[in-house]
Amino acid sequence: MAKKASLSERRAARKAYEQARKTSKPGEGKRFAALVESARESGAENPEAVAGAKMWEKYGKKGGAALIKKGKRKKG
Repeated sequence: MAKKASLSERRAARKAYEQARKTSKPGEGKRFAALVESARESGAENPEAVAGAKMWEKYGKKGGAALIKKGKRKKG
């Protein structure tokens, strides 16, 4: 199991995620990256999977696929 960061570091990561959630649109990747960092600070073994699961839970199959497609389109 990954080691948890200190409480202040976890709170800072969570605050950064909340800020990214308020200021960026879905599909930009900023929310996902901030959530990955927050999960990593909390000691998650696979923080990308935690963020992905949250995305699928919130947006469902069609919405999640649309966000992934939008993100790939921006990169390429």
